[in-house]
Amino acid sequence: MNNFLRENIRLSLQAIKSQLLRTILTALIISFGIMALVGILTAIDAIKSSINSNFTSMGANTFTIRNREMSVRIGANGRRPKKYRDITYAEAVKFSKEYSFPASPSVSTLASGAATIKYLSKKSNPNIRVFGGDENYMSTSGYDLEKGRNFSSQEVQYGNHVAIIGKDVVDAIFDKKEDPIDKIITIGSGKYRVVGVLKSKGNSMGFGGDKVCILPLSNVRQYFSRPNMSFTINVMVNNSQLMDAAVGEATGVFRKIRKVAITEEPNFEITKSDNLANLLIDNIQKVTAGATAIGIITLLGAAIGLMNIMLVSVTERTREIGIRKAIGATSKIIRSQFLVEAIVICQIGGLLGIVLGIIIGNLISMQLGVGFISPWLWIISGVILCLFVGLLSGLYPAIKASNLDPIEALRFE
Repeated sequence: MNNFLRENIRLSLQAIKSQLLRTILTALIISFGIMALVGILTAIDAIKSSINSNFTSMGANTFTIRNREMSVRIGANGRRPKKYRDITYAEAVKFSKEYSFPASPSVSTLASGAATIKYLSKKSNPNIRVFGGDENYMSTSGYDLEKGRNFSSQEVQYGNHVAIIGKDVVDAIFDKKEDPIDKIITIGSGKYRVVGVLKSKGNSMGFGGDKVCILPLSNVRQYFSRPNMSFTINVMVNNSQLMDAAVGEATGVFRKIRKVAITEEPNFEITKSDNLANLLIDNIQKVTAGATAIGIITLLGAAIGLMNIMLVSVTERTREIGIRKAIGATSKIIRSQFLVEAIVICQIGGLLGIVLGIIIGNLISMQLGVGFISPWLWIISGVILCLFVGLLSGLYPAIKASNLDPIEALRFE
């Protein structure tokens, strides 16, 4: 059996070599289909990895209490997230004092979503997110310091004019070799001394992890106050294995603070750090299904093209088939030869398409800052798909070749 298969592959390669240009064009049709499939799906894997790295950077031991439901709205018919009554500063502070679980709570709020930060004659674009936070805000939100220090409890209490800025802010308003620590910057109408610079988190997927500025919470309440200001509570649990117990305890404490009756639904939302990542990835599954369908449709078009080429090949090699049958080749041997030839062409095109697809997918991956991805699932799937495409495309031409009458085939001109 092995010798039979090896001989068929050798004959297929000889036939391919004799019609090299036609084979290259056919293989390219196959490769474009596989390239589209592997490239798109590799890029989607990179997007999923980028989402995970963005939203799970806070770790598996944090959760957030906010006044709106976490939701990702896709299209005009997507469900709008629920919005509850604002969480007041008094409620957030009371929770921090009454929450006795072994964890570190932090209170924060959004001061501005589109601020401009200035230093001397330079200023940033109006796309900087300014947050007010306490001394625990950085650790509960997944930020690390590159240089400088965190706020002290006194600075938070008295609302000192100090700031911690992200990497993009540094690049926008300071020279490359200039140290931003202890420099005075302008945010809104106030002057702030820079005490820390955050480590880069990257801006993958447009989430702007480095376009951020953190101010003491009391300062934000004083200088960025507005009537509908709502506060967020981040909680970092000391032991991640106790996460469910910590969330349950937090729910009970905050229901009491918000005066929610036992029979009523809670008027706040508690989300774990990786919930939004999972929500986005669930929505991306629809994109994955659509991309797979596009790739398979492309391959079906390639299969039709390959079948046409194989039918032409059968017609051109009719005398050859007649001679082979006249010297003893059976219909099974003829059928196997053409079938293997179609599969070999498909696998050549498929391997080229897989390589191109990996390159294209990883170019997108590098743009997202994810790094190199080896999509083994899609590589194996591509090889198997090429096998099926080869069988589908080569079966009818192979049967047609094997059914030729040897006498009529020898007389063919």
